[in-house]
Amino acid sequence: MKIYPKVIFNSVSEISVEFLKDNKINALILDVDNTLINIERIIPENTKKWVEIMKKNNIKLYILSNTNNKQKVEDVSNALDIPYRNLAKKPSKKGFIKVQEILQEKPENIGVVGDQIFTDVIGGNKCNMFTILVEPIQKKEYWYTRWKRPLENIVKNKFKAKQNKQ
Repeated sequence: MKIYPKVIFNSVSEISVEFLKDNKINALILDVDNTLINIERIIPENTKKWVEIMKKNNIKLYILSNTNNKQKVEDVSNALDIPYRNLAKKPSKKGFIKVQEILQEKPENIGVVGDQIFTDVIGGNKCNMFTILVEPIQKKEYWYTRWKRPLENIVKNKFKAKQNKQ
């Protein structure tokens, strides 16, 4: 099982159109919690601007979230005008494959963007998609995510050390 992302960014707004084009990425599958919104469900202004830039450059966007709170994801979907699926059960391949079919792109042309290794990165890697890990928007998070962060930090630090050697 591949647990390393292809790349790490501090936030979604750091992912440039040029970077995506250089890596032949035509579409992005986006996580919601602590990727697009914080725990208070606020979408940062730079994220809103980034979404508009992606759309203007014909990058397809789709939200894939594990949350059972449909209204939360629907609110983000409506605010950013991006289609969504909730109850994804990431890292299961099923949700990723369904979104791939909707996007009509090959897996290698889809980037998976999220803040969690054990859901977003592993799920995207299992589907042979280009995985992009972003740092969480804020430190405050839900209890069911908080317990995994120390393990994820170990993986991230190993990945960063490996990158620095290259």
